[in-house]
Amino acid sequence: MKRRVRAPQMGCTLDQLAAGERAVIDSVDCPPVIARRLMELGVLPGTEVEVIRRAPLGDPMEIALRGVHLSLRKSEARHIDVTPS
Repeated sequence: MKRRVRAPQMGCTLDQLAAGERAVIDSVDCPPVIARRLMELGVLPGTEVEVIRRAPLGDPMEIALRGVHLSLRKSEARHIDVTPS
């Protein structure tokens, strides 16, 4: 399995990462109700996150952070700003 390599980018969002890529969360920029739910699940600035896999049609995506696996919709992941590591 070939792994796609990309140069580090600034201003990337979580939904733009491919399976197997890691990043550090910079901010969660979404409506307060959704931001609170994500932060309660551990999606916090400074946390390292890894994209595990995507569903066949691309939505939802599975991520791993803080020893937990979560499934997020693309619409939610689009509001999470990250820095690829």
